[in-house]
Amino acid sequence: MPTRRGSVKLFRLLGVDVYLHWAWFLAFFYFTSRPHAYSNYGWSALEILSLFLIVLTHEFGHALACRSVGGDANLIVLWPLGGVAYVNPPQRPGAQLWSIAAGPLVNVALFPILFGLYYWGKHHGWHETFPDAYLLVRNVAIINTVLFVFNIMPVYPLDGGQILRSLLWFLFGRANSLMAASVIGFIGVAGLVLFALYAGSIWLGIMAAFILMNCWGGLKQAQALAKIAKIPRREGFACPSCKTPPPLGQLWRCGQCGNAFDTFATHASCPHCGAQYNLTQCLDCGTRSAMEAWQKPVS
Repeated sequence: MPTRRGSVKLFRLLGVDVYLHWAWFLAFFYFTSRPHAYSNYGWSALEILSLFLIVLTHEFGHALACRSVGGDANLIVLWPLGGVAYVNPPQRPGAQLWSIAAGPLVNVALFPILFGLYYWGKHHGWHETFPDAYLLVRNVAIINTVLFVFNIMPVYPLDGGQILRSLLWFLFGRANSLMAASVIGFIGVAGLVLFALYAGSIWLGIMAAFILMNCWGGLKQAQALAKIAKIPRREGFACPSCKTPPPLGQLWRCGQCGNAFDTFATHASCPHCGAQYNLTQCLDCGTRSAMEAWQKPVS
């Protein structure tokens, strides 16, 4: 996954920091310098900037939807293969589904605006009086459609694959749904590689490699979740976020000495070196909370 490394901060909006990876500038130069149908390169630059705005609004859709269900979302990184909104919704299938689906819904909302403007311009003869503007609107409408269709494919970790995973979560649970989505993602990667070879597209090949790495990571995470799900649970405690009791055993590792220990048996302190931890991580949903918040009140 892309990080802020190699990126520059553009601005902060609605509590979300937006970073742009340096490779965007190379992509901008490459696409604006290629032959095009516009009368000058300025229109080509506007087309790339429109792509930038579409991707940005898509990622803000994820971030704001995540916040609406009580999750955390304060970072967006834009890079040449797209954008990533770092969202952490509550570990519930409904919350996950809404946080992911909101991104593609932004593209759906843009359909009537862009195509309506295109057909309005066509009706008023823009292709003759304002050919550059007419071509720009048409191309931006097509770009929005292509991005939506590609992103909605049921291939993990694309939005379509994560939507599929969220739907399966309702039926089969967190670990099994991630396992299924990752396996389906491998099948999708194979198809994407074949298409990239057929089209001779290096761009699609890079995207396929990115998806493959995330499918592998999703598979390993699903296996880890499945193992944790089989471990007996400790009574008297529950994660404040996902409400799941913690597993029994020395499953937490000290950041000071590297030894494993059971943080609930030692009251969030390492028995080997004495390091004290203010926050305890849930091994099911990944959130960190104070030990006091984990304790259930005695009835």
